[in-house]
Amino acid sequence: MLPRWDYGDTVRVTRNVRNDGTFPGVNTGELLVRRGRVGHVRNVGTFLQDQVIYSVHFLDEGRVVGCREEELIGIDEPWIESRFEVRQKIRAARALAIRGEVRVPAGSRGEILNLERNEAQGVIYHAHFDCLPGNPLQVPESALAELEANDD
Repeated sequence: MLPRWDYGDTVRVTRNVRNDGTFPGVNTGELLVRRGRVGHVRNVGTFLQDQVIYSVHFLDEGRVVGCREEELIGIDEPWIESRFEVRQKIRAARALAIRGEVRVPAGSRGEILNLERNEAQGVIYHAHFDCLPGNPLQVPESALAELEANDD
């Protein structure tokens, strides 16, 4: 298990990083670093002997935060901004069909499972909708909307 980055390398975080209870002086769940921010590797270690963890200093936030390798990309890699985050609750902005049959009506509640950033296609979300259990869909950003507080 070799680390991809080393001390001093500049990286970008691809997910919002929230306090999991290990960051002192900040409430659990509070945002530490917003996705897309740039930082510098300060240290490289492991967690449970199977995950590489990087201590990344985010200068603008004034924080050193532990990040897993899959949460980081190199500064030279393309970055495409996204509206939604993994585990974020969403709704379908329009009806979604599979082979011409509407399976997710407009307004249906869902959750982002994962996302892919692609220079040619933009951001594609892997989303699960309550009305289609067990069948995640790949959905473009334009087909999704934020779940408002009054949508509950």
